[in-house]
Amino acid sequence: MNINEIKELIELINSSDLAYFEYECEDSRIKMDKSLTRGLVQDNEIIKEESNKKIPSIENVKKEIIKEETTKEEIKGEIKEEKEDLENVTIINSPMVGTFYGAPSPDSDSFVNIGEKVSTGSVLCIIEAMKLMNEIESEVNGTVVDILVKDGEMVEYGTPLFKIKEGN
Repeated sequence: MNINEIKELIELINSSDLAYFEYECEDSRIKMDKSLTRGLVQDNEIIKEESNKKIPSIENVKKEIIKEETTKEEIKGEIKEEKEDLENVTIINSPMVGTFYGAPSPDSDSFVNIGEKVSTGSVLCIIEAMKLMNEIESEVNGTVVDILVKDGEMVEYGTPLFKIKEGN
C-alpha cells in the first residue's frame, strides 16, 4: 500500500462507526484503533478469555465432517451434470475485434434468441469493425443455449459470443 491509500483508509475508518480495524497482507500489516483502552489490556485477561472458549465435542466434529462430505458429493454430482450438459455445446467465438450487434437495426428483432433453433449458416449477429458490418454465422445445427454478449458491447478476437447445443 502506498501512503495515499493509507491516508484514504484512515479517513474512511475515522468517518465510520468502526472502533477497531486490522488489515494484513503478504508484506504489510495495519491496525487502527479508536479506543484508548484496547492497548492497555493485561495479559491475564487475554488468557482468561482464551480459557473460557468451549472445545467442540467429538460428536459435533463428526457431524460437521459428515455435512462437509455430503456437500462435496453434491458438488461433484452437480459438476458432473454440468460437464455432461457441456459435451454437446459449441461456443461461437468472435472472429474479430469490433462492436457486437444482435439485430440488423435497433428497431428490428434479434437474429436469434435463447432457446431458438439455428442451422449451419444462420446469421447469429453482426460485428461492426472499421465501419464494416460483418455477419457471424452458426457453425453447427442446434439450439441457442446462451448469448454471452450484450448488444453494443465491444468484443475482442476470440471472445465467446454464443453457446449452441448441437442437435436438431
